[in-house]
Amino acid sequence: MSSENIRVSPAWTRPAPLLLEAFRAYSVANLGDAVGRLGIPDGGIVPIWAGASAVGSALPVLTVAGDNKSVIDALDHIQPGDMLVINAFGYNGRAIMGDNLAQRFEFHGAVGAVVDGYVRDRSIIEELKFPVFARGLTPAGPFKNGPGTIGEAVAIGGVVVNPGDIVAADDDGIIFIPIDRAAEVLAEVTKIVELEASKDAEVQAMRHQPA
Repeated sequence: MSSENIRVSPAWTRPAPLLLEAFRAYSVANLGDAVGRLGIPDGGIVPIWAGASAVGSALPVLTVAGDNKSVIDALDHIQPGDMLVINAFGYNGRAIMGDNLAQRFEFHGAVGAVVDGYVRDRSIIEELKFPVFARGLTPAGPFKNGPGTIGEAVAIGGVVVNPGDIVAADDDGIIFIPIDRAAEVLAEVTKIVELEASKDAEVQAMRHQPA
């Protein structure tokens, strides 16, 4: 399928809602340890408001730097539980999205957006409590010419993201987990959480030892 100069991939497999829910129990840091510290983009992409967190199915979008035509077209392809993952080439001259697109993403069922680029309208997006992760903020609006792609693999902060990958994001940052590794990662992250809990208990026991 295509819309003018925006290429759209055929349908892809998305993780089941119950699988996404299982991942919501864990921090990005613990999930990162569970996958051998791989799949984590560079630390330049951060939440634009404190406390933002989300877990969803990757809906990758590639756009020209400073242009969001493909991002707008992606509205027609969002399914509940999706998380927009937008390669905007890290460009800091124009915002790829603002509060209006955030509202439209949420209306169509998206749980958040990761933007390798800049965004705007932080205060309104924070009021909406829609999780957005980006490289920074600029008030300058985007062009709407294209070209771009929807539903094809993109690179985000040095990590390749495929459609349907599991995306987890919180105050620490973001991780992308291939769907075929989901069960393995969940088993491993459970062990990591148990180990960290035992280490925390050791610290608490030391605090309560008599001097």
